[in-house]
Amino acid sequence: MVPTDRLELTTAVGRLHKELRALPDGAAPARARVLTRWIGIGQLSLGNYDDARTFLRQSLDLAAALGNTHAVVATGLNLGDAHRYAGDLQDADALYRSALGTARQQHPELVDYALQHTGKALLERGDLAGAQTHLKEALRLRLAKEDAELVESTQAALDRVELLLAKAAVPPAPGLTPSDWSSRWTSWLQSRTTTRTPARWAEDFPALRDATRALAAHQRVHPRHLRHQRDQSLPAALIAAMAEEAEKAVATDGYLHNGKWNAAVGDAANNFAEQVDLASVVARSTGLVVEQPHTAVYIAYTEAEQFLDFHVDELGFGEANLILCLRHERPSGAPQVSATVFINGDGYLTCALAPGDCVVFDGALTPHGRTPLSAGESVTLISFGFRARDEALRAPTNLPSAPQ
Repeated sequence: MVPTDRLELTTAVGRLHKELRALPDGAAPARARVLTRWIGIGQLSLGNYDDARTFLRQSLDLAAALGNTHAVVATGLNLGDAHRYAGDLQDADALYRSALGTARQQHPELVDYALQHTGKALLERGDLAGAQTHLKEALRLRLAKEDAELVESTQAALDRVELLLAKAAVPPAPGLTPSDWSSRWTSWLQSRTTTRTPARWAEDFPALRDATRALAAHQRVHPRHLRHQRDQSLPAALIAAMAEEAEKAVATDGYLHNGKWNAAVGDAANNFAEQVDLASVVARSTGLVVEQPHTAVYIAYTEAEQFLDFHVDELGFGEANLILCLRHERPSGAPQVSATVFINGDGYLTCALAPGDCVVFDGALTPHGRTPLSAGESVTLISFGFRARDEALRAPTNLPSAPQ
């Protein structure tokens, strides 16, 4: 935020200070809330971040005391900006996520604003995949609002993220961007096989063997199914809280992506990631040393015959993915159970994930998908993305081109 006329803004903030000081004792706190917010925003624009945080915190406390949740969201975003501009990224992140959670639950008209602030903050922190996820959702909501100015603002931020993503990864083949490379492999895989008809896999696989072995040679992580209790015990209460949050998020703000429902994560998922050392789970099970997850998304399959065909993820999501099953409901006696499936150099690997189970794999270099759901079956998952601590592993080179 940069003032177009610094002197005029300074004068305006002075007038607001004068009005605030003139409020009589016992005056309605609603006016004090408005004044402290605008003083805080003015000080933020002037670069006076300590004063900005002081006044915005007062305004946020007044909004909470008044029960004005709309103002709680808006002012929380302003206070997050004040912390972010001052270099306090941890507190800024907490404020943004709190504002986004409140907006999703009570003020859907503000969700795009919260996503925009959060996405731009993630961009500045270098979390490009997380920024892209938030900004894409914000853009979808703003296109629905048909507000050209808001759409332009989000599109500009998203363009910046996608430019940086393209620059961050070394093109895996001459003349191809990482996105092009992933798309070509996905197209080739889907022209040769499908998760929809598992009975045909044995027939199809010989034609895929050499190509998938060439991919497997570059994998940073090979698929590993971790079963609840036997291989890994995760807190059941936290998993249940995420399952409930995911169901609400999909119902209110879910969006279709490649035939499944996706939704942004909220407080329950953030709480889980704070209490469970997921980086250690990945390292212990795969040998790859990673940072804590930099992005996450809820995934839901809710209808019979819904499936996810074989594909590879874009390279920017991370060097390791962890998919955790939150809920899997199916009628007794169902003829088949939907499962996560992979193609590797030796054949197909099927992982029927029960609640609490997870699978760790390299989504960018491992073809994967989900087999169709039976009638009455539903699956709720959360997918976390991790970056390798060794930066040399983040941009694999000499990757094989997709076969013709």
